[in-house]
Amino acid sequence: MVLRREPTARQMRLAVELRKLRDAAGLKAREAAALLGVSSVQISHIESGLTGVSEERLRRLASHYSCTDKEFIDALVGMATDRTQGWWEEYRGLLPTSFLDLSELDHHAAFQQDVAILYVPGLFQTEDYSRAVFSSRLPELTDEELELRVRHRMTRQQEVAFPHEVVIHEAALRIRVGNRAAARTQLTRLLELSEVDRITLRVIPFDLDGFARASSTMTYVGGPVPKLDTVVRDAPHGSIFLDSESQLTTYRTRFRKVEAVSLEPDRSRDFIHELTKEL
Repeated sequence: MVLRREPTARQMRLAVELRKLRDAAGLKAREAAALLGVSSVQISHIESGLTGVSEERLRRLASHYSCTDKEFIDALVGMATDRTQGWWEEYRGLLPTSFLDLSELDHHAAFQQDVAILYVPGLFQTEDYSRAVFSSRLPELTDEELELRVRHRMTRQQEVAFPHEVVIHEAALRIRVGNRAAARTQLTRLLELSEVDRITLRVIPFDLDGFARASSTMTYVGGPVPKLDTVVRDAPHGSIFLDSESQLTTYRTRFRKVEAVSLEPDRSRDFIHELTKEL
């Protein structure tokens, strides 16, 4: 059996969830292997994302692990049997894998919630704004690397169709990552997106009270079931995915707190409109 050289984030998530189920059942890898009739090495490969697992074997493992959550098992089967070759594959070998993993996460997302403090979220950025963000990166990107990232981000925007809630702090609306004209175009773009049915956009002005306890950027992506939700955080060399139950609970709570102190969508739209008049 050929082992994967670099499992995707989605393949690793499946592997981690299977490992969690085995641990919860109190079984060692060799014991799970004996129940399945395979070697412990094969279980290790499955739980490392180096090999896949068939629907039949996955359901047998779930049964041996006494997992009775049918929706969760069905969702894992969907991950195990998915053979999607998405548009992002054209960037494989050209961009860091975190860019591809984000695109695959988008493709399977049930919904997304963003809190943006310093920058407009990537899925809401104009081309000029996105180019300015990537241009600020150190070490500097080559022209080819820069344009690949911008093109990938613009394509991501065209491909997503999930319900999207975003809360943007006034700081992100006022910071000019480019020039004045680019800033005005970006605000106009946000106004246009705020009218889209699947998008709910809220703003937190500087003078609004009660923001300190929830003041950090985050992206929360809904999975097919809540156990398979994912939190995305920016890191110096790409995005990192968080998925432990405690982390998911923390960020669900954090988003609710941020949303609670933000302006309603209509007032947020008026607020952005007023900012455009200043440019």
